[in-house]
Amino acid sequence: MAADKVDPIHQFHINPIVPIHVGGYDLSFTNSSLFMVVAVVVASGFLFFATSGRALVPTRMQSMAEMTYDFVASMLRDAAGNQGMKFFPFVFSLFMFVLTANLLGLFPYFFTVTSHIIITFSLALLVIGIVIVYGFAKHGFRFLKLFVPSGVPLVLMPLVVAIEIVSFVSRPVSLSVRLFANMLAGHITLKVFSGFVVSLGAMGVAGMAGAVLPLAMAVALSALELLVAALQAYVFAVLTCMYLNDALHPSH
Repeated sequence: MAADKVDPIHQFHINPIVPIHVGGYDLSFTNSSLFMVVAVVVASGFLFFATSGRALVPTRMQSMAEMTYDFVASMLRDAAGNQGMKFFPFVFSLFMFVLTANLLGLFPYFFTVTSHIIITFSLALLVIGIVIVYGFAKHGFRFLKLFVPSGVPLVLMPLVVAIEIVSFVSRPVSLSVRLFANMLAGHITLKVFSGFVVSLGAMGVAGMAGAVLPLAMAVALSALELLVAALQAYVFAVLTCMYLNDALHPSH
C-alpha cells in the first residue's frame, strides 16, 4: 500500500468495479467507466442547473454556461463558417466532456480518463469518422478533392497527394496523443513532487525543511495543470472544428 502511494503510475491503473465477462470478453464496469459517467453527469448537471432559471440578469452559473456556449460557437464559426453550426451540439458536448474529465482528474484519488490513449483515440476516431461519413454523404467522391490541393504542378501532384493522405490518416493519432500525453505527463510530474514532499516530511525537522521546495513545485504544478486541463480541451475542440471544416469545404 505504501508503494502505491509513491508509485506515480499507480494512479492510472484501471480496476474493475463490477466484473462483467461475456463470451470471453471483459466488459467490466471499471473506475475509468465510472469517471466517464461522472464527467457526463457533472457537465450535464452544471448546464441544467445553470440554465434552468434563465434569468434576465444571469447568475454566475448562468453567465459561465452562456460564456461557454458563446466560446464554442465562436470557435466553430471561425473555423468552419456558419455552416459549421450544424455540428455545434457535437463539438460542444465533446468540449464539455474533455474539459470536465480533465478537471475531475485534478482532485486527489480521482481518475483521469483522458490520461489513457484508448479514451482519447476513441474520441479522435469519432471525430474523423464523422468527417469522412459527412464528407462523402455531402459531396460524394468530390470529397476526395481534400487530398488534391489546387495550384499544384502536375509533376508534383503524386507526392503532394501522398503527403495529404498521410497527413489525414495521422490526424486521429496526433489529436489523441496530444491530449493523452499532456495529461499523463502532468499528473506523473505532480505525483513525483508530491511523493518527495511525503518522503521528506517523514524524515523529521530537517526533512520538512527540505520539503519546502518540492511543496512549492507541487503547488505551482497544480496551477499549471489547471491551465493545461482547460487548454487541452480547447485545443481538442478547435482541431475538431478545423477537421469538420474539411468535411464542409473539401476543396482548398
